[in-house]
Amino acid sequence: MGRLIPLFALADLAIMVIALIDCLSVEEFQIRALPRIAWVFLILLFSPVGGIAWFVAGRPERTAVPGGQAGIWRPGNGFPEAQRPPASRAPDDDPEFLRRLAPKAQQEDGEMLRRWEQDLRRREEELRRREKPEEPPAPSPN
Repeated sequence: MGRLIPLFALADLAIMVIALIDCLSVEEFQIRALPRIAWVFLILLFSPVGGIAWFVAGRPERTAVPGGQAGIWRPGNGFPEAQRPPASRAPDDDPEFLRRLAPKAQQEDGEMLRRWEQDLRRREEELRRREKPEEPPAPSPN
């Protein structure tokens, strides 16, 4: 008998914690019989009877809905699975977006490379002109 007391204490604690979490996570309008605060006091003060009473008389009824959808959609609770919009992907995960982007990027890269080459040629010409010693003017034939 002495070994069962810790087991009963653990079961009592589990029922109380699970009932309290369930009571606090349910929408206020779904709770049956008593207001939420009354259920919280019942669960905490009259353990395990309060927790068992919550599961029997206070917890919202779970009704099976034809078609596999559980519950009723209420504003603010997200979309039901059947009406959920398709998940969008980030642009860098979308192969079609990347395919359209690649030619444009290559064209821009090619244009930038062409401008850099022109600038490099212009600078090289300026350096050659600076380094080249000026030749004296040729004598005029008279």
